[in-house]
Amino acid sequence: MAEPENRESETTRVATRLREQIIDGERPPGSRLVERDLAAELGVSRVPVREGLRLLAAEGLITPRPRTWAIVREFTERDVRELEEVRTSLDTLAFTSAARRHDAAGLARLERVLVDGEAAAQAGDAVTAHRSAAAFHSTVVELADNTHLQELWGTIQSRVRWMLSQHDDLLVVTQEHRGLFEALASRDEELVGRLVVDHAQTSRDQHRERQARRS
Repeated sequence: MAEPENRESETTRVATRLREQIIDGERPPGSRLVERDLAAELGVSRVPVREGLRLLAAEGLITPRPRTWAIVREFTERDVRELEEVRTSLDTLAFTSAARRHDAAGLARLERVLVDGEAAAQAGDAVTAHRSAAAFHSTVVELADNTHLQELWGTIQSRVRWMLSQHDDLLVVTQEHRGLFEALASRDEELVGRLVVDHAQTSRDQHRERQARRS
């Protein structure tokens, strides 16, 4: 019985490590992920690597190739546009529901995440700021207290985290998060809804600016 549990633990560890590397930019789009090489690098057998890659493929972060390798997904402009549409819809529901249903403990937890992100942005720590931004959105989903929303969020969470990692203007993002937090805290659902749309536009603009610099 211990062997399957251990394998599951190794699979989780492999998937977590690769997920963070992809989202943090250590493995850029188009990078090859070869089972044999990853097993040697991570000190595991090829079985948890194979299973970890399957998890990442299901999350939409990698594209499987025949046999024993995959590549880090290259998101097209259409991918980004469609993902932003879905994310904006879910964010609108999440933030307005959280504004209506949050309690003091949940609000305090959200503010701690926000403060961590603000500190990272001030320090120019992009990786921590991006992770805090993702944690901010995920925490709002929790405060929305909607099981079906949480399930839907789980299906796109990794891709949203990747999108958030494309933001270069860290201070603008945290400023908008602060505005969202204050509107949510005051239970102003109408203002929250408007700010979510504005925040989504900022995300699209920052992605386009980054793409323009690369081309």
